Amino acid sequence: TPLVLFDALQNARDLDRLPVDPSRPAVRLVVRGRSLLHHKSPPHPLWPRFVWLAIWCLQGNSQADGREAEDVGVTAAAKGEQAGTAVQSRLPELVVFDLDACFWDQEMFEMPALPDKSVTGDLNGRGEGVSGVMSGGHKISLHKGSLKAMQDHADGKFKGMRVCFASSADTPFAEKVGRASLKMLEVLPGKTVWDVVAGRDWGGKDVNQIGRQPPLSSNKAKSHFPRIRELTGVRYDRMLFFDDCNWGDHCGNVAQNCKEADTGMGPATVRTPVGLGVKEWEEGLRAYAKQAEALAKGK
Repeated sequence: TPLVLFDALQNARDLDRLPVDPSRPAVRLVVRGRSLLHHKSPPHPLWPRFVWLAIWCLQGNSQADGREAEDVGVTAAAKGEQAGTAVQSRLPELVVFDLDACFWDQEMFEMPALPDKSVTGDLNGRGEGVSGVMSGGHKISLHKGSLKAMQDHADGKFKGMRVCFASSADTPFAEKVGRASLKMLEVLPGKTVWDVVAGRDWGGKDVNQIGRQPPLSSNKAKSHFPRIRELTGVRYDRMLFFDDCNWGDHCGNVAQNCKEADTGMGPATVRTPVGLGVKEWEEGLRAYAKQAEALAKGK
């Protein structure tokens, strides 16, 4: 505060009146663990102004550091890294979300009708938008981690990363409910999940693999992921996959059976048995960052 700084400067001025003593240790100004200025006594008459300038600069740098950290938007992936390309290189090229009980809170095969009514609500403090859609008496909403991930993605915080979906929806009708919900649910006011994923990420091309009708099946490792790799051109070991795994270990199956021949690695995976929360989203970023480090080392 100004009073503390004033007292510090007064004490600094008192140092100017001390006698010269070569045996005394160097006087050092340390603020927040940083050594800013040091000199042998007696201090230079302008030293108090240097103190003021140093503290002023430090405050400015501290504020800039805070803004930079906020701009990265990937705390989990960026921990211990400088903002910029070092962080971006640790991001997956493709994030693949399962839908039912993972990306959102319902199972499509249980829905009685195509969603025909939207529910307006708060979009994680980003304004009012379509936070839910109604299928009969059932409301379909994104989990908190899904909304956070999609909002940050829509904001462009994950440069070079794209998104798609891999869902083994049981019936053709369940698939229709899922696609309709993606086209109605918003991540930002006026911007739907479909707008961000199919529209922006893939230029209008539908690379999503939803359902289990041929050529798809209930086995995502044998049908969904090979098709995703073919359509997107993204290697398995550059993917991050989230699945609730409540009806089978899709994460383990994909990680084990969808590997690149040259690295022996498949997608980094995270299980979300109670839905994708912010914690699971950040866990996924950490998991892929660890895999990226191994890839960089040639392991």
